[in-house]
Parts: sequence; structure tokens; C-alpha cells
Amino acid sequence: MSPFAGSTPRTEEWRHLRLTREDGVATVTLARPDKLNALTFGAYADLRDLLAELSRERSVRALVLAGEGRGFCSGGDVDEIIGATLSMDTAQLLDFNRMTGQVVRAVRECPFPVIAAVHGVAAGAGAVLALAADFRIADPTARFAFLFTRVGLSGGDMGAAYLLPRVVGLGHATRLLMLGEPVRAPEAERIGLISELADEGAAGSRAAQLARRLADGPALAYAQTKALLTAELDMPLAASVELDAATQALLMNGEDYAEFHAAFTEKRPPKWQGR
Repeated sequence: MSPFAGSTPRTEEWRHLRLTREDGVATVTLARPDKLNALTFGAYADLRDLLAELSRERSVRALVLAGEGRGFCSGGDVDEIIGATLSMDTAQLLDFNRMTGQVVRAVRECPFPVIAAVHGVAAGAGAVLALAADFRIADPTARFAFLFTRVGLSGGDMGAAYLLPRVVGLGHATRLLMLGEPVRAPEAERIGLISELADEGAAGSRAAQLARRLADGPALAYAQTKALLTAELDMPLAASVELDAATQALLMNGEDYAEFHAAFTEKRPPKWQGR
């Protein structure tokens, strides 16, 4: 994401989510607890635009995505999205589905790590949002359900058929996307769907701790690692090692690489600048 901005000013208030910032860490909270944080058209659009805005600012070094209340996110709102899409024409439906995919792309392509703090339900689009994150820290109450076939749609929604096999393997992904059965936290940990199983009630605090660690680290190195992980999913080995070589050559010219050597020589912790 280019850091260059045009005429549009920074958004001071987001209507469909809550954003807080603290010393390089952004926390985005889905805040419709009475609806289990079900997504609306506005929530999708705000997530898409917020991630693009934060990516341009370059002030955020890590982002936590969380849900308020009893769960993470129950997916698309049945009345406000599913009901509304029944009256849309093909062009409108294509616009909507492209927008949901743009949110997932924004999560994968933003230049900072995204950590999903999952408790309670992460269903439908909520499960895909968590899947798109770089880290998923789950409470023992967490349960993931890719429900798209349950409403008569393809399980390959919002990039799920691309991402999920790469996280849990084709066999588990086929079962989860075709049957739409819930996966509770212990099984999610077993099949590799979550990065860490936290103690009960501690997913948010553990996500915040990881975000702080990442924000205090070599941000440019993390950004390039994330970019390579995404880009090299579909590359042959020869192209991958060439891209790795070019990336390392650039980073070896950076301030953080020189700072590591200075810190090592002086027997002190590095002071990472993200440059």
C-alpha cells in the first residue's frame, strides 16, 4: 500500500466499528454486541477503508481485531445483508461480493501484522476475517463455522477456498467449507486453525501482548515477511528464492540491520526504527 495520500482527509470517526490507538498498536473492535457483531454493508466498507487508511499512514505497527460482547463476529447480518441482497440485481450483487473480498485482501496486504482475538462465535464472514489475520488467538469458548453452504451459497466465499487449505490443509478445508460444521477451540488448535489457545477470558489480553511485541520489533522486517508469505503462496521455488534475495538485499541496506550489528557489538538491546 502506497503511503502517498490524495485530497481525502484522515477519517476521525468510524460509524460501524470502534478504533483505538496506543503507541503503534491499533485495536479495531466490531461493536454490535446485541447482534453478535453481525456485519452490515457499512461495516464491510469501514473495514476496507480503515485498513487502507492505516496502511497509508504508516503509524500503525500491529493491529488487533476483536469483537465486543459474547462473541467475535456472527457473520453477515441476516436481515440487513441476506434479506437486502434478495432484491439486488447481478451488478449490485457483484459489487457487494467484490467489497467483501476487498476486506480480506486489505487484511492480507496491509503492511502490519493483524491479530484476531477470538472468543465465542466466529461464523461465516467472521470466520473468514479471523482466517485472513496473521495470528489467531482464541479463547476456549471460541468456535469457528464457515456457514456459507448452510445458506445455499458456495463455501468459497471471500477467499476462504484459497486461504483455508493453506492454513489447515485440503482435507480439513473441504470438510469445513462443505459441511459448515462448527470447530471448537481444541480442534481448531489441533488442525492449526489457531495460533494460540489462550486461557479463558484471556484472548484479548494475549492478543494485546503479542501486538505490543510486534509493534516494538523491526516493523519493516515484519512487513516484508508478511508480503513474502502472501506473494509466494503461488510462486515456483525459483521465483520465490529470487524474490527473497531481492528483499534481503533491500533490508540489508536498512537502518534496522545496521542497528542490530551495533547493538550486538555494544551488548545492548536493538532500538528498532522500522526503516
